[in-house]
Amino acid sequence: MRLLGEKRSAQRTVALLGPQRTPRVSEALGPLIGDAEPVAVVTAGWEERETELDEMSQHLERDVTNLALYARAEDVFQRDPELHTALQQHHARLRSLHQLYRLRLRYLVPAAEKLLARKGRRSLIEPEREAAIEDVRALDDHYLGRVAALQREIEDEWQPTTRDAVAEHRQELEALLAGCAALCIAGGHVRVLLTRLKLFDILGMLPTSTPIVAWSAGAMVLTDRVVLFHDSPPQGRGFAEVMRPGLGVCPGIVALPHASRRLQLDDPVRVQLFARRFRGARCVALDPGTQLVLEGGLWTAPEPTLQLTENGTLEAVAGGVN
Repeated sequence: MRLLGEKRSAQRTVALLGPQRTPRVSEALGPLIGDAEPVAVVTAGWEERETELDEMSQHLERDVTNLALYARAEDVFQRDPELHTALQQHHARLRSLHQLYRLRLRYLVPAAEKLLARKGRRSLIEPEREAAIEDVRALDDHYLGRVAALQREIEDEWQPTTRDAVAEHRQELEALLAGCAALCIAGGHVRVLLTRLKLFDILGMLPTSTPIVAWSAGAMVLTDRVVLFHDSPPQGRGFAEVMRPGLGVCPGIVALPHASRRLQLDDPVRVQLFARRFRGARCVALDPGTQLVLEGGLWTAPEPTLQLTENGTLEAVAGGVN
């Protein structure tokens, strides 16, 4: 399956963690940077609460530099109303496109599920199962391709990083990042987090030698594609859907924070469909206490980190080349 999203250096060191009620990131940071400080933190996904870092600072026991991307973006929108209007219109188009994608998806996914659950001669039914899953894959790729095209369009027309207000903040941010030993990316609202990271092109100015530790939505945005998922949302039957191309730091990973709470992992049909739909990628259940580390181009994952498999079960994440 073709992966979309801008790829960054495969040699960057990255640790993806499960959700952190009280961010327990020092165990991941320690082996990467030792006692070095300060650490830069992105909490834009918390929106107006992004400055509430006391608990994190106390736990890390080192200086924390808040990049304040949510507040910086709000400042840009106030100072550059033309750019703000253009971005609002862009996001409105993306929302409309996503609604059309979901309309098609809600017919394709149930068909694939029913075929996977259907009993019969394997030689007869398996080609139909694969064809149904390929229909879902093709729709995912089609949608992500259209999103990527819209993103290129807005970037080519407006070149946000060159606008005065954005450029001023980027100059400050680059100086802050140059003095930090690591970048931590917290969770929260995944779309808000992704758009703020892209607006300022944070990874474009982050030295490749600076490791990244990310959790929850922070882990999701570092992948090739951000996948939203919930098997049993309050409004009824749910199904996974791709949202946007991610930042591409961790190609070949589908990050699934709170997988045990949001997915029916005891249902072999749903697990099998998820794994087969995103064939070629590791669909990693990033539950609390789990960790996936990319270092030197190789993935490692201590227990109890698990991934979804095409036979409908969960198994330990196998290490390997990124």
